[in-house]
Amino acid sequence: MFDVESVKAGRPMKYPYTYAAKIAQFPYRYHFNNSWLFKYHLIACLVCFPIFLKIQNMSYSPENVAKWDEIRRKEFEGH
Repeated sequence: MFDVESVKAGRPMKYPYTYAAKIAQFPYRYHFNNSWLFKYHLIACLVCFPIFLKIQNMSYSPENVAKWDEIRRKEFEGH
């Protein structure tokens, strides 16, 4: 690994004005170690992402899109 102190360039801002500076100075390690909500929210996002991706891929498959185009066509025509 690398030493965190050797990566820091210069001194930190007294108040980070830009969004990039705010993201860079946010204490991620502190919140991950001391906040159960932050930790489990991050874990839940990582666990649920593949599930949501699979559902999205199934709903936008060509067969399903064609099926719903047919259903909407019939509703529009009044059958």
